[in-house]
Amino acid sequence: MNIQGKTILVTGASRGIGRAIALEFAQQGAQKIILVARTHSRLVEVAVEIAALGAEAVPLAVDLTQPVEVNIKIAQAWRDYGPIHLLVNCAGVAHQVPFLQSHLPDIQEEMAINLMGMYTMTRLIARRMAVQRQGTIINVSSLMGKIAAPTMATYSATKFAILGFTQALRSELSDHNIQVIALLPSLTDTDMVKNFQWFRWVAPTTPQKVARSLVMGLQKESPEILVGWQSHLAVWGNRFAPWLMEKVSRLAAPSEERQILARLKAAGANSR
Repeated sequence: MNIQGKTILVTGASRGIGRAIALEFAQQGAQKIILVARTHSRLVEVAVEIAALGAEAVPLAVDLTQPVEVNIKIAQAWRDYGPIHLLVNCAGVAHQVPFLQSHLPDIQEEMAINLMGMYTMTRLIARRMAVQRQGTIINVSSLMGKIAAPTMATYSATKFAILGFTQALRSELSDHNIQVIALLPSLTDTDMVKNFQWFRWVAPTTPQKVARSLVMGLQKESPEILVGWQSHLAVWGNRFAPWLMEKVSRLAAPSEERQILARLKAAGANSR
């Protein structure tokens, strides 16, 4: 897929992987990038960076957990800035905690943003893409959508669901000339995971590498884009020796004691 001259909408664009993808698309020659997240001030900062790269940026503060708000603002954005050629569903949250110590509000937040927010946005954009008979949808899953991770049960569940959703849409929307692609980053060094206890033996990647991998995957027209050699190794290992990968995941996961210390440390930092 050629990015040049395209209008692109990126959710979760205020930071992390979403921000890096928006900036990378601007460097690749995108004409217009609609930036979606909850915090308008952060979106404006990203928009300034994108404008410096020669692309038009449109900051659009939207709470993806509010379907009515999403419907109104996306309809307005399509009218004012469309048609949108490419949608990147990148918005997401994660909570790291042993399942037996998890809290229902955190679980509901992950489900609401990672799944329902993506579903709401995709439904609105895909219907309009079907009318114009062209478009590309990129759903950001995770390596945890292939291999579940202890202490990340709900997050893994949402990322597995995103892969199933993507595969189903890929088949359904192909008749409308709409491509549907999954992007699967491994552990990425972003604000979202700054208070996490990272898994042993896992080398974190950067948002910029994820964005570059996405561009290369689009050029190759890959239906699923894995990021980094560790991800490829893990997926192959899980395919041929799932029992071994499950054991490795258990050994690599942070211990309960480390989890408790991490939460105390995070609580102390937030109170200052």
